[in-house]
Amino acid sequence: MEDKFSDDVIGRARVQDSPELIAYYKELEDLGAGALWTVANDIEPWEPRSSSVPMLWKYEDLRSLVLKSSELVTPEQAGRRVVYLVNDKRKDVSAAVGWLYTGIQVTRPGESTSAHRHKASALRFIMEGSKGYTVVDGNKIMLEVNDFVITPNSTWHEHGVEADGETCIWQDGLDIPLVNALEANDYAVFDGKQPLVSPINHSPMTYGGTGLIPADKEWNKAYSPLFKYSWKNVYPALLEVAKVNEGSPFDGIIMQYSNPLTGGHVMQTMGASMQLLPAGFKGKAHKHTGSFVYQCAKGHGYTIINGKRFDWKERDIFCVPSWAWHEHVNLSETDDACLFSFNDLPVIESLGLYQDREYTENNGHQELI
Repeated sequence: MEDKFSDDVIGRARVQDSPELIAYYKELEDLGAGALWTVANDIEPWEPRSSSVPMLWKYEDLRSLVLKSSELVTPEQAGRRVVYLVNDKRKDVSAAVGWLYTGIQVTRPGESTSAHRHKASALRFIMEGSKGYTVVDGNKIMLEVNDFVITPNSTWHEHGVEADGETCIWQDGLDIPLVNALEANDYAVFDGKQPLVSPINHSPMTYGGTGLIPADKEWNKAYSPLFKYSWKNVYPALLEVAKVNEGSPFDGIIMQYSNPLTGGHVMQTMGASMQLLPAGFKGKAHKHTGSFVYQCAKGHGYTIINGKRFDWKERDIFCVPSWAWHEHVNLSETDDACLFSFNDLPVIESLGLYQDREYTENNGHQELI
């Protein structure tokens, strides 16, 4: 019989198959056990390995189908009227990349969803429309294009559009696959409408945008008290930083959405950033642990992921799997481009699993394949 090795590299499992070993493995299997050396090379790779693949979802292809869903089902029938985006290699867990879920939700004027809550954390990035709103634990917040909104785990929340508004579309991001993998998820529906506990936009007006925080209020929750991060504040802040900072050679001017009380991530399991790529920016390649979902908020360009080019423009969504080489390019020589992204870095960092690496060949740029 030909010798078979699971790995030829010294220091790895190199046990030959034999009739006796095969019979031994079967005995172990019948008892719900196994020999570690038969799987060690798969479960302990030399470096991080993702089961996801890079993907790009073009908004111009999806938008009409997202709108069509509003003709076919109501928010009440669907629970949440969303077209979800799924990775070719993560369909079994409905993930866009890694353990992150994303989808595109549509709400017409006068419509609203039932208030509900779940152990999964959620976020929104507003893509189009006017007079949309969310209610988080009784705090009603009005939404504008490119605003970033959080709905932390176990908070009651609902979404809608005022009757005199315009149809709203936004991207949802959740850690549903992660919480399901931990076997800790749940879902509940609120009985009736949430009573409002504060004036409209109380959260962003109290905690947002000034660097000042109220001295007479106590916040003891693990997530940010600032439920909305307004584009009208975020974009000017990026421009100001760009005046005095060259930024990252990989990500341009990148700013993390943070809890104003701690400076940390906005939620325990998901973080988010906005980055500005200056006119003509050609980023160098790097890779790191942590899965990322991007949406182009402004401009147009492309990202090379593991040697493959993905061209994006406003509202397109793409993903970068963990430990994938990637570099961003702004195709405009006269205007900046902005990329919103959300990620699982709070989990990766808190567990001590973050690592990164720079691409050192070819002046830091990947060869296309």
